[in-house]
Amino acid sequence: MRFIETLKNIWTIEELRQRLLITVLLVFIYRVGCYVVLPGISPSDIDALASFTNKSGLMQLIDMFSGGAFSQASIFALGIMPYITASIVIQLCGMILPSFQKLQREGESGRQKMNQYTRYLTVLILFLQAPAYLINLQVQVNSAANGSTLQLGFWSVVYLTIILAAGSMFIMWLGERITDRGVGNGISFIILVGIIARLPSALAFEFTNRMPGQGSGQGGLVMFLVEIVLLFAVTVGAVLLVQGTRKVPVQYAKRIVGNRQYGGARQYIPLKVNAAGVMPIIFAQAIMFIPMTLAGFRGGESGFMHAFTDINGFWYNAVFFILIVAFTYFYTAITVRPTQMADDMKRNNGFIPGVKPGKKTAEYLDAIMSRITLPGSIFLGVVAILPAFARFFGISQNFAQFFGGTSLLIMVGVVLDTLQQIESHLMMHHYDGLMKEGKIKGRTTGQAY
Repeated sequence: MRFIETLKNIWTIEELRQRLLITVLLVFIYRVGCYVVLPGISPSDIDALASFTNKSGLMQLIDMFSGGAFSQASIFALGIMPYITASIVIQLCGMILPSFQKLQREGESGRQKMNQYTRYLTVLILFLQAPAYLINLQVQVNSAANGSTLQLGFWSVVYLTIILAAGSMFIMWLGERITDRGVGNGISFIILVGIIARLPSALAFEFTNRMPGQGSGQGGLVMFLVEIVLLFAVTVGAVLLVQGTRKVPVQYAKRIVGNRQYGGARQYIPLKVNAAGVMPIIFAQAIMFIPMTLAGFRGGESGFMHAFTDINGFWYNAVFFILIVAFTYFYTAITVRPTQMADDMKRNNGFIPGVKPGKKTAEYLDAIMSRITLPGSIFLGVVAILPAFARFFGISQNFAQFFGGTSLLIMVGVVLDTLQQIESHLMMHHYDGLMKEGKIKGRTTGQAY
């Protein structure tokens, strides 16, 4: 079979084989760390926290991103989201503050400084989120019906906060090592692993829940198969969203150098319908985690907080949808720069047929991006809130999270990005790619999380 032959080719390339093995090793270390429990936490405490997590949709979502570490009171309980939140703030500063804009123009040295500021801000966020997590853990354990009690003094909170912060920084370090020496974007890959780790149990729970005599018993096997077909259809739609492009023709003028002729050929600029990838989803999700953090400090949820921590509620999904559309435009404006593209074309004697080079070309490209970004952002937002509709039609919370939403889009985007990198290694060594015809058009920016 051709698939077996492709796997043999992958294993034949020494560099690719080493990268895959390093990736597997680092992912294994991460998964082991997800089950290392914080000092002083008993099994009954973990049961109380897990019970609370299963009752809250937002907590289940956070638990999914952490690969189950959140409900296990693990040293990795806070996961990678504090780093994502810090990255959002730094990128916003790059749009507003002149000093950060200057760093962005300094190239590699400026990028290293901004990465350093991101790490500092991550530590600050961790020292805010870790006490909130511990306070919430204490409240849930003491309110559980199993008679468990947990009293965390000041110094206990201090050293457990340090452990939680160190655990998240270690995850960030693992992600950077995967990016440098493994396959794919490390941060994105860690999030992907956390999501996939929850998929088998969610699928098994939904199957059991649909069977007569067990769980709800509504619909039976037929309904379960219908859900699988619909999940496949939504996945296909997500793939089309990630890979959809608008090709803009570019003509290069002929020029003679010595006895050889260069240019004269027509090429295309592929403008992606969803140029921002999965970043708007992660940005919006990080913002929506703020009410949960504030509720943890308060030791409970007010009516306002409850409205924005109920992932099946109207206000949560409405605000989530608006944030996704806004962040799609924001991140597209950062990554796609029509003025720079127009200058590059003009410098290389290229032009769009019927459009004057320079400013007119930049305005033409900007108009196209505005037109294709709007439907792309709306479709992205609709897919992101599909789990709420799935819950409305009786699908269990565990399985509904994979029925679209953040988890599906991240899985599709990261898998395509990783497969694209593997295919580039195969093509570089003159092997056939992963597909018989065409190419995998994953994200090419390498900046997704």
